[in-house]
Amino acid sequence: MRLLRLFKILRIALRFSLDELILSHTRLRPLQRVLNRLLFWRDSSTSRGERLRLAFEALGPIFVKFGQMLSTRRDLIPLDIADQLARLQDRVPPFPYAQVVSTIETAFGQPITSLFSQFDETPVASASVAQVHFAHLPDGTPVAVKVLRPGIGSIIEKDLALLDTGAWLFSKLWHEARRLKPREIVAEFARHTHGELDLMLEAANCSQLKRNFADSTLLLIPDVHWDWCREQVMVMERMHGTPISQIEQLRAQGLDIPKLARDGVEIFFTQVFRDGFFHADMHPGNIQVAADGRYIALDFGIVGTLDDIDKEYLARNFLAFFRRDYREVAKAHVESGWVPKDTPIPEFETAIRAICEPIFDKPLKEISFGRTLLALFQMARRFGVIIQPQLIMLQKTLLNIEGLGRDLDPELDLWKTARPFLERWMSEQLGWRSVMRNVRAELPFWGKILPQIPRLMHHQLQRAHDTPLQPELSALIESQRRQHSALKWIAVALLVLVLLQAAAAYLYWVAAHG
Repeated sequence: MRLLRLFKILRIALRFSLDELILSHTRLRPLQRVLNRLLFWRDSSTSRGERLRLAFEALGPIFVKFGQMLSTRRDLIPLDIADQLARLQDRVPPFPYAQVVSTIETAFGQPITSLFSQFDETPVASASVAQVHFAHLPDGTPVAVKVLRPGIGSIIEKDLALLDTGAWLFSKLWHEARRLKPREIVAEFARHTHGELDLMLEAANCSQLKRNFADSTLLLIPDVHWDWCREQVMVMERMHGTPISQIEQLRAQGLDIPKLARDGVEIFFTQVFRDGFFHADMHPGNIQVAADGRYIALDFGIVGTLDDIDKEYLARNFLAFFRRDYREVAKAHVESGWVPKDTPIPEFETAIRAICEPIFDKPLKEISFGRTLLALFQMARRFGVIIQPQLIMLQKTLLNIEGLGRDLDPELDLWKTARPFLERWMSEQLGWRSVMRNVRAELPFWGKILPQIPRLMHHQLQRAHDTPLQPELSALIESQRRQHSALKWIAVALLVLVLLQAAAAYLYWVAAHG
């Protein structure tokens, strides 16, 4: 079966002249001329990006998803190809209702009629990994039921193995492939795809986002009905809203469209900087708007996470960009290890300024983020910037948010909308509240360690008394005695340290708002 699948991939690649994309850059370039003569009837007049997009669509849903992910790696692939791959749509015919019933009854070990009082046979959405049906629980509660495609796991594993083989072959044939890192890209795609195959993980993601935005006036997340969730089936609250893409219908409902655009930006930055846990698949198909103007998020198979170091670094860079402090941006890149330590700061600063200065004070409709990203990535390669894997999903989501904002309100000023939020977040991270929060977090550790210090010191002194190594032990005993005499000052020193941190944070806040 794998050989047949590989044969199909090769046949489609030749059909769409994809050999030109690969062989023309490898040691096998003479073979391309032979193929062109043998396959003289094929049409190669369309662009390389369009041919690659059509090939992915012909190869099926997994390759479509891979192309979608690849379109976000504008640091690795040419912009014309990325633009075409971004047009890939995850449109897959639904699988039969009989298979839906079989999957649900196998997962729960009981008939579907005992699980749901009513179940719509026609799905409301169908994608490569799963499809969604509306239903009612036995008590009449309306729900949405997401069901995994039968056999999708084995299909994905086979296609991923073929993708990895192709990436390995590509890296061997083309010397430039080392910079493109094809096998690393496939591994990254495989990691996210495997996460989508367990609907319990998606349910957990949904529940986490629901908890993060429990009291939000901007975003609604459906409840998860855990008793009706399995690895192959996820049951959640049925949401009622208008797709975000139907802008005229939203206007007819009297909703404030520019406010929706601003709210979308705030939701994004709240997820990233407050929670470090964000919905990473926020394309228009997964976003609706409730009657009261709140966003509704759907499909939680792909989420991104950031730790405190990532968040602080990103906020520092964003704020420096908003303030046009390009030297701070350059320094942040060097200090974080994103560029080599010997990178000349003034030269790096000048390169960043040349890219970013033209886009300030412009509404979204006048900004080409594609050209800006291309320029940034060209600059990144020039200075040896290392693209951080944990931020790839963030980059993808930011592009989704930018596209969504452009559709809703082309006059939206992304910078002015985001800057107050980021400044408030940075103040909370570096101000006195942050100091007290960190002290409270460390108190249990201090409370556990401090009472143990005398016992630990006595244990060490007793060992010193019993050992014959007198010269060394005498020095150790003296050292322990000095430490023992200093114990009474530890609490005072800690208090002074806290006060110094609070004072430093206050001075930073005064300087920033001075």
